[in-house]
Amino acid sequence: MGRVEIDSRRTENPGTPTKDLASWAVAAGPASISGTAHAWAEDAILDWFAVTLAGSREPLSLMLAETGREEGHGPARLVGHRDAIGPLNAALVNGAASHALDYDDVNSRMMGHPTVPLVPALLAIADTMTVSGRDFLDAFVVGYETEILAAEMIGYSHYDRGWHTTATIGTLGAAAASARLLGLDGEQAAHALGLAVAQAAGLKSMFGTMSKPFQVGKAASNGLLAARLALKGMTSRTDALECAQGLAATQSDGFTPIEISPGGNSSFAVEGNLFKYHAACYLTHSPIEAARELRQERGIAPDAIERLTIEVNKNALTVCNIERPETGLQIKFSLRHTVAMALNGLDTADLGAYTDELALDDGLRDLGRRTVVVGIEADSRTMGRVRAELKDGTVVEEYRDVGVPAADQPAQRKRLLEKYRILGAPIIGMARAEDLADGILNLAEADDASVLTALAQPE
Repeated sequence: MGRVEIDSRRTENPGTPTKDLASWAVAAGPASISGTAHAWAEDAILDWFAVTLAGSREPLSLMLAETGREEGHGPARLVGHRDAIGPLNAALVNGAASHALDYDDVNSRMMGHPTVPLVPALLAIADTMTVSGRDFLDAFVVGYETEILAAEMIGYSHYDRGWHTTATIGTLGAAAASARLLGLDGEQAAHALGLAVAQAAGLKSMFGTMSKPFQVGKAASNGLLAARLALKGMTSRTDALECAQGLAATQSDGFTPIEISPGGNSSFAVEGNLFKYHAACYLTHSPIEAARELRQERGIAPDAIERLTIEVNKNALTVCNIERPETGLQIKFSLRHTVAMALNGLDTADLGAYTDELALDDGLRDLGRRTVVVGIEADSRTMGRVRAELKDGTVVEEYRDVGVPAADQPAQRKRLLEKYRILGAPIIGMARAEDLADGILNLAEADDASVLTALAQPE
């Protein structure tokens, strides 16, 4: 659960959780942040650069980069490009690019993507002042923790109501991480969280459009802005999470106070990070894995299927249940289409697979018409079951749940490096990509974290 203990009773007197969270974020001693947490943070940052380098060539990213350049040059580098712009705009562009492919990491406690709002804000700071690699990692870990704890305070109902948690709660994480790296004190950091809450926005209704990654870029930029303004003395509510008409009261069904406990030996939230190996919405991954098993281990061919049933947690129906996608981007949020891809042997990890032409493919659409998606009550939000009723009367099914963190972190890193090389090398070249990977995975020893953005630009 991280360095916290949760009182599950909802109360009318929640104490001062916003201030407590802010104070912990900026004051937690470096010695209390474990090497294991740093290793997981490095994996998350490696994955972030992989998806951001590839995402830097997406139309959304190019539009935002062009707009940022129109505002003038600056010290903050754009990942995957050869120029630099102002820090707030760089955080916006890099943040949106990192989520453009919907291939970035997730955390089921948050019901969102925790890394993408954090790294762009921290990189923008590292490009404007000298930041050690260890300080960068510490700020990332506390920003990540802030996101998870804030999300747990306001509960899953926030996401279920239609809020895009990565964008809303991500703004708070970016503010907390930035506050630590910029040297804010506890009171200033509490105002930074209040200023972040005042800007927190993002809707699930935008999924399948360019607005989804745009919302994430805004979270990174707005969180950085909140910390910078608080450092200059701008004020806000310092109880913005729990107060009347605050974030929880207006955007969730209630508030669960959490006592922040900096001591102890519990794992940090980043050690529960989940990585994506299919380039689609994470809630499609368990059904994809189940469908792959049906094809590869059971030998099930699409033409043999009379009826296909996909069972997911009922909450997934509002996220990734586009029945008949019309575009490549919409495929990423279609359970029917991604499962049909897996059953047809198409590579769901291939960025080039998600095309407008594939969305209209007759074979995939035909299987989609024979498919029923069922939302069920389930403890796991990431579960997936695929059941195939065959034309010969046979019924076969497979169940998967990708919501379990890896137990073997070195093996995870090896798999992430493979993903990183596939995505990053075409943008900056293999030699430079290897140098960047070395820099990321040895970040704790670096004197200047800006080496990352320097290496993340094409030669």
